[in-house]
Amino acid sequence: MTVIQSVLLGILQGVAEFLPISSSGHLALAQKLFSLEDVPLLYDVMLHLATLLAVVIFFRQKIGRLFSCLFRWIFRRQPKEFQDSDDILTGSDETGRKTILAIIASTVVTAVIGIFTGKFIPELSIKFTCAGFIVTAALLLFSSWIEKKSALKNPFGDSSENPSVSKKGISIKQGLFIGLMQGVGTLPGISRSGSTIAGAQLAKVSRTQAGEYSFIVSIPAILGAFVLELKDLDKISSSVGFVQVFAGCLAAFVSGYLALSFLMKLIRRGKLQWFAAYLIPLGIAGLLFF
Repeated sequence: MTVIQSVLLGILQGVAEFLPISSSGHLALAQKLFSLEDVPLLYDVMLHLATLLAVVIFFRQKIGRLFSCLFRWIFRRQPKEFQDSDDILTGSDETGRKTILAIIASTVVTAVIGIFTGKFIPELSIKFTCAGFIVTAALLLFSSWIEKKSALKNPFGDSSENPSVSKKGISIKQGLFIGLMQGVGTLPGISRSGSTIAGAQLAKVSRTQAGEYSFIVSIPAILGAFVLELKDLDKISSSVGFVQVFAGCLAAFVSGYLALSFLMKLIRRGKLQWFAAYLIPLGIAGLLFF
């Protein structure tokens, strides 16, 4: 793999990780086009780590609030007096605790599914990945249809918001369902962000909070995948090279941060279904020509 190829893969990872178009699926297509099928899975995971850093920086305030809430919860400190009814994730210590429990529930379910799917993912053909693009498009269209049918209002006045969820926060039951959808997103071609956001919306979480939760809950999932693939660390130097890995990760971080900023704006406007117009033709073309 050349440095230029790694940079291109990094940019592709950064953009596709946050836009609901499946980063793993696009990396698989790109690696096939570049004849890089022998690249270890750890390389893909390291690109995911780079985009994970973008998530941490972008949501640093909410993540900081969650850690502060966790600290006060564990050590039985006085709850911090702040209220933001529009923020069902970290608007208060009560919602913060519920978010932490929901994240744990989501992570456990995703881990169980990921361990199962990880056994046969390397054996799946590229056609399965292309079919996954169409599944992602169907999820985006279906969640958009459900949202419009529910006719819920959000604080911005132009999209969905469930008032009961805003007051109560995300429940463990909702976290389990979102974790299931995130587990589905471990399959090639099915977007993790797309399936998780769609799952959150189907679980009656407002679209903006669904987007925020989707990316925050990806942190333990990506870290877990990295730990599982550390056994292939020696293969990186032989098949890719550390210079190429660094260049790819840097490109993934920069493009990922920009893509995340762009996507959050689209989520607030309720335009995720637009990506179905790209995924469906891509999936069909892949099924026909690969």
